[in-house]
Amino acid sequence: MTVLPTVDATDVVDAKKTFRRVKRHFSPALATAGKFTGQGAVEVAAEGSRVILSDGRSLLDFGSYAVALLGHGNPRITDAVRQQLDRMPASTRSVQTSVAPLAAERLAEYIGGGLDRVYFGCGGADAVEVSVKLARMATGRTTVVAVDGAFHGKSLGALALTDNPRFRNGLEPLLQGVVRVSPDDPEAVAKVVREHDIAAVVFEPVQAENGVRILDEEILARWCRDAHDHGAFVVSDEIQVGLRRCGPRSVALAAGLDVDGVLLGKPLGGGAMPVSAAVCNDRLFAPLLADPMVHTATFSGHPLSTAVIPVALDLIEQHAHDGERIADAMAQGLAELREQFPDAVVETRGRGLLWGVDYRSPEMAGDVLTGLAQRGMVVSPCLSRPTTIRLLPPIVATDADVKEAMTMLTDATAGADSGNGTPPEGT
Repeated sequence: MTVLPTVDATDVVDAKKTFRRVKRHFSPALATAGKFTGQGAVEVAAEGSRVILSDGRSLLDFGSYAVALLGHGNPRITDAVRQQLDRMPASTRSVQTSVAPLAAERLAEYIGGGLDRVYFGCGGADAVEVSVKLARMATGRTTVVAVDGAFHGKSLGALALTDNPRFRNGLEPLLQGVVRVSPDDPEAVAKVVREHDIAAVVFEPVQAENGVRILDEEILARWCRDAHDHGAFVVSDEIQVGLRRCGPRSVALAAGLDVDGVLLGKPLGGGAMPVSAAVCNDRLFAPLLADPMVHTATFSGHPLSTAVIPVALDLIEQHAHDGERIADAMAQGLAELREQFPDAVVETRGRGLLWGVDYRSPEMAGDVLTGLAQRGMVVSPCLSRPTTIRLLPPIVATDADVKEAMTMLTDATAGADSGNGTPPEGT
């Protein structure tokens, strides 16, 4: 019998041992990246906008790739998890539970737009996969329209829609039948349907990974009309930008876009549980109405994950006005940053609680990332656009948090602009 090694409680916060384990069992590159961001320490706890490190320091979290919209460790979220954990954390999948249906009802009511059908996944790529699969089955067509610069995930199906050679190299051919269009072309979908019978148009109303690019709503409205005239579906991928990250509950529905599905994830689990959702109308969901077994997953509708959804949605709404306040402060602060460093900062752009800062070169953006790590702030770089740093403040951030974030960003930019990214002694 193999005896597994025990883990001493003190090992959990031993950074050197942790990095050795990462190198041994994951990837040396991940260890290097983690050492860089944590400045040699590892995460051990988190609360609100703060992440506590093994060396006692705390980081201001304006990153987390949009998961921590509600911050870390919200007591109502953790209470919901504990209560469900005590009752029934998993499901037999043979007998129905009340938890996922309640979450679906609450989510459908929250999103609106006549999107009453819900499929729960574990991550964003799950929601993308099922939406494409449903569109292809419902139409009997295989072609899907995606947008230049899109990011929809890295699973083999979702990756066919993702537009980044770094993630696709060595894996092609991927799912066949994806046609890419320019986000600036109102006629793009009309042109495609002249040559292809398309199943769906899939877009992100704000391309977060592509440097926070906001797509033109009038162009998207035209695409929706042209797709529907052709008998195709329209899906808005809001996994990173929905749920008030960019202001409204759904960016597409708030803009009046006629979509058949909205994809949600990241903060949907309250920053505690992994869960995603494809929220659809009856037409798109028709294959699952006809046969619910055509797409299943063991952990779809997992009770422990879906139990937090109603609580998370309530909390997001409670903080909606806070989000507006933070968004205004971020817009003003970044405008001042651009004015202060016109030779370093090419552009700032964003919406709500998602902002991108474009620097004049990838090297300068890298220097700013280094400076922020040294000063104690977590942000999210854009792998598809290395000149852009992505800022994702939580909706629970205080005025002091935003002020501190802007101070650190200003100081890091000043250091990079001067060619010296190291903070002064004592900072």
